[in-house]
Amino acid sequence: MSEEIEWWEYDDAAEMAEAVAGDVQFIIESAIDARGAAVIALPGGNTPKPIYAILTQAKLDWKRVTIVPTDERVVPLGDPLSNVTLIGKSFIPKGARVVPIVPQATKDYKAAGKSADALMQDLHWPLDLCLLGVGGDGHTASIFPGPDFDEALNGPKERRALGVMPDPLPPEAPVARVTLSRQGIVTARALMIAVTGQGKRDVIEKAIKQGAGSSYPIGRVLADAELPVDIHWAP
Repeated sequence: MSEEIEWWEYDDAAEMAEAVAGDVQFIIESAIDARGAAVIALPGGNTPKPIYAILTQAKLDWKRVTIVPTDERVVPLGDPLSNVTLIGKSFIPKGARVVPIVPQATKDYKAAGKSADALMQDLHWPLDLCLLGVGGDGHTASIFPGPDFDEALNGPKERRALGVMPDPLPPEAPVARVTLSRQGIVTARALMIAVTGQGKRDVIEKAIKQGAGSSYPIGRVLADAELPVDIHWAP
């Protein structure tokens, strides 16, 4: 697997944002040229914000672009914890379709996952691009250790998304999640990771070395990925 992983290193986060935004623009343009539309998955969080700020300046036919979040917190739309709200603020004004995979908060996170999966089934698969972040604990999308970890990694091949309850709950967002499944992620035509900081780099390198038995979710997700993976990193 490791031969399929390419690291791209930058002097700082601003330089990385320019490069990643350029790559994403190229992927979107290629999909629109080939098929008349593009479907991409983007993460929430702070690292991708400068990428999105640059990407929104791109001269793209945004009406042909559908964006889903790689994962979503089970919270009401508009909540500060909502990833789709963050993504929507950037791209809805450009005319893109941003799919709220958790249209309302619910106590039943498994049901939220099932309804998100049904929404995803209506989109064109595989994704043209999945852009991932990685947490300091090695989680990616919302594939966390917990009762739903195995299902997120090894559930039915046709399942795109599912509800998960991280255990322990992350203190900055102590709520259930809906996440793309490993299968939904690794089948993407282009798979990219964008991270900053030496700590995350160390975690990803260790996870890749550990392979399919990795103690880190990102290691388990990347093990046996069939396509090359580009990891963009800045200190």
